[in-house]
Amino acid sequence: MKLLIYLIPALFILPLFTACTHQADIKEFIYAGTFDGRDSQGIYVFEFNRETGELSHIDTMTDRIGPNFQAIHPNNQFLYSVSDDRFNDEEPFGTVSAYRIDSSSGILQLINEQSVMGRGTAHVSVDPLGSYLFVSNYSEGNLSLYQIHDDGSISESVDIQNHEGSSVNTQRQNAAHVHSAIPSADGRFLYVSDLGIDKIMIYRIDRDNHALEPEDIPWFENEPGAGPRHFTIHQNGRFAYSVEELTSTVAVLMVDETSGALNQIQRIEMLPDDFDGNNTAADIHISPDGRFLYATNRGHDSLAIYQIDQANGMLTLIGHEATRGGHPRNFMIDELGEFLLVANRDDDNIAIFRRDTETGLLEFVNEQSAIPMIVCLTQYIP
Repeated sequence: MKLLIYLIPALFILPLFTACTHQADIKEFIYAGTFDGRDSQGIYVFEFNRETGELSHIDTMTDRIGPNFQAIHPNNQFLYSVSDDRFNDEEPFGTVSAYRIDSSSGILQLINEQSVMGRGTAHVSVDPLGSYLFVSNYSEGNLSLYQIHDDGSISESVDIQNHEGSSVNTQRQNAAHVHSAIPSADGRFLYVSDLGIDKIMIYRIDRDNHALEPEDIPWFENEPGAGPRHFTIHQNGRFAYSVEELTSTVAVLMVDETSGALNQIQRIEMLPDDFDGNNTAADIHISPDGRFLYATNRGHDSLAIYQIDQANGMLTLIGHEATRGGHPRNFMIDELGEFLLVANRDDDNIAIFRRDTETGLLEFVNEQSAIPMIVCLTQYIP
C-alpha cells in the first residue's frame, strides 16, 4: 500500500517534468525589419533567450533593401515582408516577399515576390484564416489585397482599394495616406487606418470573389487632425483602440460585432502634462491577458502604459517608460506576456523590458545594438 501511495504522485510529476523540459528545448526567434540607410543589410534574425532576456544574431536576409514591416502567417510557417525596393524595372512600386520559416533554425527561405502596387509601403498583415495578405501603401493612399496559396506563396494583387480625400493638417493630410490594415479575429472585417483623411475605413472580406467591399457603415471618422496610424482589437472583440499619430492620443472604440461599426467612447492623451516638445505617436498593442495597453511616443521617446477596464474597455494611464532610444517606431509584446521589445530607429537598437504581469509596468533588462534603421519586430515560437 505504501508503494502505491509513493507511485501515484510520481505518475503526475513525470509528464509535467517532461513538458517543461520540452518547452525549454524550443528555440525562439525575433525578426527585425529595417529601413534603407546607415548600412542596413535587410531582415536581421535573432535567437531569443527567455531566461536571460538576451538576443543572439544568427543570420541576415539580404534579398531586399529596406524590408521594413513584416507579419507571420497564422499557421506559423511563413513570414511576409514589404519594402520600397522596386519589384522590377518596369514599374516604380516596391516589393512584398513571402518566406518559408525553418522551425529549427529560424532561417528564412524566399518563396516568391509580388509588386505592392503603390508607393511608400508602410504595413503588411495576414488574414486570421490564412487566405489573404493586406498591404498598406502610405504615399499612394491605397490598400492592395493578395491571395495566399497553400505553399505560402502570394498571388498577384487581386483587389486594390484607392482612398481619396484630405483633412485639416495641410502638411501631413493633403491626401490619403493608408497606414495599416487590421482584420477582425473572425476574418469578417478589415479596419484600414488612413492618416491622411482621418478615417478608419471598414471593409467586408468577400471570400467568394477575393475582394474587399465597404461595409454598410463604411468608416469611423477620427477627430480632425488626429491622423489614425495603427489599430488593435481587444481579445474579447468588443473594444478597439486607434493610436492617433498627429495628436498623440488613443481613441477608445466600441465594436459592433454584427456590423463591424465603431463608436468612440473615450479619447486619452499619451504624453505627460509637463512635456512641451514635438511628438508623434507610433505603435499600439494589448498584453496577451487583455489587461494592459501600450503605445509608443516618438519625441518623448516613451511607452505610455494604460490599464484596460474589462467591463467597458476604457483606459487609465498608469505610467510612462523611457524606450532607451530615439524614435520607437514599433514594438512587440512577447506571446507569453513576459517581455516587451522596442525597435528604436534613431539609435539602431532593441530595448528589452520584462513585464510585470500583475501591474503592467516594465523593467529594463538590456539592449541589442547595431541594427541600422530598425523599424519592426516580429516574434516566432515554433
